[in-house]
Amino acid sequence: MTSPKLKDVKGPWRYLAALGVVMAATLIAELLYRVLETTRLSMIFLAGVLVAAVWLGSGPAYVAAAAAFLIYNFYLVDPRFTLTFGSAEDVIVLAVFLIVAMLTGSLAGRVRDEARRAQDRARTTAALLEASRAFGASIGEEAVRERLATHLAEAAKGEAVIWDGSRALTHPAGVAPPADLIADVEAPADSVLTIAGGDWRARPLRAGDERLGVAAWRPLGPEAPEAEEASLMDVLVDLGAGALVRARLSEGQAEIQALARTEQLRNALLSSISHDLRTPLAAILASASSLKEFGGQFPPEVRDDLLATITEEAERLNLFVANLLDMTKLDGGALQVDSSPFSVREVIDRLTTRLTRRLGARRLVTQMGVGGLIARGDPVLLEQALSNVLENAIRFSPDGSEIAISVQGGASVRIEVTDAGPGVPEAELDLIFEKFYRAAHAAKHSQGTGLGLSIARGLTEAMGGAVNARPRADAPGLVVALRLPGEAAA
Repeated sequence: MTSPKLKDVKGPWRYLAALGVVMAATLIAELLYRVLETTRLSMIFLAGVLVAAVWLGSGPAYVAAAAAFLIYNFYLVDPRFTLTFGSAEDVIVLAVFLIVAMLTGSLAGRVRDEARRAQDRARTTAALLEASRAFGASIGEEAVRERLATHLAEAAKGEAVIWDGSRALTHPAGVAPPADLIADVEAPADSVLTIAGGDWRARPLRAGDERLGVAAWRPLGPEAPEAEEASLMDVLVDLGAGALVRARLSEGQAEIQALARTEQLRNALLSSISHDLRTPLAAILASASSLKEFGGQFPPEVRDDLLATITEEAERLNLFVANLLDMTKLDGGALQVDSSPFSVREVIDRLTTRLTRRLGARRLVTQMGVGGLIARGDPVLLEQALSNVLENAIRFSPDGSEIAISVQGGASVRIEVTDAGPGVPEAELDLIFEKFYRAAHAAKHSQGTGLGLSIARGLTEAMGGAVNARPRADAPGLVVALRLPGEAAA
């Protein structure tokens, strides 16, 4: 095994290093000659040739073999310190030594060169795999360009710049982009070749006919990049260009999906508006027309009933429009919350008084816990949220049934509304708080937009609270619970 520093020897210095190895072998041979007084030390020089081959490659190994042959002949073959041959045996020994040295150096050098190429291929494969994973995990164009700059700089062992047509992303940060070289690369519309400019190399980022910018890099070491490294840079640039195209396609797909969802919500909203506005308007128009044309002929109880119908349908219409406005505010983030301590008891008293006419033959029972029941939030928003929950309970509860409101105080104030309706399956308990969602049984029992509970959740969460639902434990029905931050009574 050689040290990392030995592996870094490249270029002409390899041949000087090979001569250095032979000189080291000569010194060892001279030392052994003096100690053991033997000239049979050819293996020392063969070992030196083998070290040069493994360390430096085939070419330096040949140089080491030739130098070892000459020095072995000069130092150790009698007569010493001459390049003459004393006998035919010496000629055979030296010839065999030269052949063995050349073969040993060649084989060891080839093994070393092949191992070096295998290591380079492994590093290239690992770098490409890591880059592919990084590009695949990147969501937007900005992330792809940043990761491309990072991988190019690491592969080049230097610096990299990604130019997107208006600004440069660099790795490491603060690198001055080669403006002239980038301009040269951008100029030819059909160029896909790597262009050199001093220490920098640059290549256009292209995918088909689409130009995505320029990638530039430069190594900081003194050695020129090898062919394997240059190919790696080109493949990284192509991978980055493909990732940029995928990022653009993903962004376009996300926009298309968003438009599709918007269109779906708009169609649902228009469908709800067309029905839910028409129904109360028709009732108001019919009642008002009857009073106008035949009001004097109707008995007092009929006139009172028509007026009550107008009032109820107008309130229903007002609630529907208010829900639409609240949903718009919630979606647009324009809802203003005036958070302050308030009495939940007062909010529920006002609400029950206002909804008395909507109860019909149903009974509304309230159960208040002990204490002041002070919550922190906006009383107007709570009244609106709780009104939607109660409207939902009234809509689904049959005549003669009981709707209960219970309130418990403490660190948080919990308000539960229990109805006597058909209930909701377990799988749909979270879905009923989604916009425009209506359970399968809802259409059979009542009409609505599917906005009420969604708005109740949005208003409650805007005040720092939470909403959830669960089935009744003692009978069919649903329990909707609103929780708000509590505050001790003054």
